[in-house]
Amino acid sequence: MTTTESQSGKVIITCAITGAIHTPSMTPYLPVTADEIARSAIEAAEAGAAILHLHARNPETGQPDQTPEAFAPILGRVKQATGAVINITTGGSPYMSVSERAAPAATYRPEIASLNMGSMNFGLYPMLSRFTEFKFDWERQHLEGSRDLVFRNSFQDIEYVLETCYGHGTRFEFECYDIAHLYNLAHFADRGLVKAPYFVQSVFGLLGGIGSHPEDVLHMKRTADRLFGDDYRWSVLGAGANQMRIATQAVALGGNVRVGLEDSIWAGKGELATSNAVQVRKARQLIEGLGLSVATPDEARDILALKGSHNVGF
Repeated sequence: MTTTESQSGKVIITCAITGAIHTPSMTPYLPVTADEIARSAIEAAEAGAAILHLHARNPETGQPDQTPEAFAPILGRVKQATGAVINITTGGSPYMSVSERAAPAATYRPEIASLNMGSMNFGLYPMLSRFTEFKFDWERQHLEGSRDLVFRNSFQDIEYVLETCYGHGTRFEFECYDIAHLYNLAHFADRGLVKAPYFVQSVFGLLGGIGSHPEDVLHMKRTADRLFGDDYRWSVLGAGANQMRIATQAVALGGNVRVGLEDSIWAGKGELATSNAVQVRKARQLIEGLGLSVATPDEARDILALKGSHNVGF
């Protein structure tokens, strides 16, 4: 059975609303305050996103904020206004400890949380050639510091997140930035520490991970097919300008897609996306143009075997 056949032509759109990579000086459209993040998430759901992947930020400076308190004003409002699946990051920021990163998901017990499946160099510093003026001191430091940044996700760290969150029925978006990360996931599957169906989010085009060539996309899918067979659901995100090209290739191969201002601030060549909903609508257009349909939140819950919004802690 192929991934597309198993989903009956339904494609899940995940929208990552704000993330921890881009900074406020890069685009005026990046959601920063709790109100902005919630409103942007609601708009993305209305445009067709079945899953909303959430980070929080300091409302004054825009710095990533992974305290449970920062998520509180976002979660209830988004849940009340939409039927979307809410995905809380455990990636946080590469500069944070794993206990800090896991705290919101452990506190609020979402239907799904992200989980990075391996350590990697995490190179953001090339963006300094495109962005030179910053409102806040932390922004330049955030990019420059990535020359010597290893995003730590050791086997012990991964086990910590699993032990902290799995007991609440939370499932995971397994973020795989390279082929080795698929093998790491297979290792945890072999040990019985993760449960099928595995929601594999393949990340392309971030410096330090796998590239964005079409052969890289095919290699990632071929490897996941061999390791997991029918036990996984595949999704992709392309960083920056790679976003829609890689999304199109993945949908044609039977996959799902992730878009959002966490991954790309663009709506087209040289055109800033004015909202997350703009990117969701573009993804929906390409999905429907290929003769497929966008999964509703409840269809996504069924595809991914999620516990339902009535079983979360917010």
